[in-house]
Amino acid sequence: MTETSTRGAPSASTADDYDHVAPYYDTLTAALPETNETVDFIADHAGSGRVLELGVGTGRVACPLSLRGYDVTGLDNSAGMLARLRSRSDGAKVDIALGSFTDPPVDGEFSLVYAVFNTLFCVISQNEQLRAIEQAAERLTPDGTLIVETDLPDLARSDSSGRTLNTGGVERNRVFIEAAMHDAATQRIRTQTIIVSEQGIQMFPLMMRYFWPSELDLMAKLAGLRLEARYGDWRRGPYSRDSSRQISVYRRADKPER
Repeated sequence: MTETSTRGAPSASTADDYDHVAPYYDTLTAALPETNETVDFIADHAGSGRVLELGVGTGRVACPLSLRGYDVTGLDNSAGMLARLRSRSDGAKVDIALGSFTDPPVDGEFSLVYAVFNTLFCVISQNEQLRAIEQAAERLTPDGTLIVETDLPDLARSDSSGRTLNTGGVERNRVFIEAAMHDAATQRIRTQTIIVSEQGIQMFPLMMRYFWPSELDLMAKLAGLRLEARYGDWRRGPYSRDSSRQISVYRRADKPER
């Protein structure tokens, strides 16, 4: 979902990583709950203009949203993911754009820009994350909205060296395993999802940089946005110390609250 930065370090997991995982992505994310509730929430904030999803992937949210009559554009840096989206029976209505969050190749304004399922974590430097939010803010209509969903990292899952090893799905003919290394100094987590099956072993690497809601609020403020609401789930449950994720709704700082 991005390219290589001018400083020579990757600003996110590479397009090649996502091209590699594209044929298996829907299988890996099949257990994601609340897709309908996610689409309901997004639709409630979409307004009457165009909608832009950052990191559209294979269209889990964008495709059903487009079927509700919204003009949806999906941005992703992986041609493989976009090809999977386009092959869906409900994928024809979504406009697609191949490119980076930090320099989105999309024209015009949007009444809603959204990034769900840890998408902004895939940009792995704070400066580039800020730039992605700034670019999103610049593309909002005067009364537009930005929505960001991220997990709240459970750092207790890692051992004292930052290592984690978890077993995912266990099926008759395959097993899903996730290994991770956490670097607290850089707020980065490198993961490797491994599928062991009768066909062999497949590996899908991913690098992410997490941020906390307070850091997200500051980046949004620097981009000219203010927090309108924050929830702990797509049903608008309260955000609290016990929440495992956060859903933040931002509007332009110069606009009155609704």
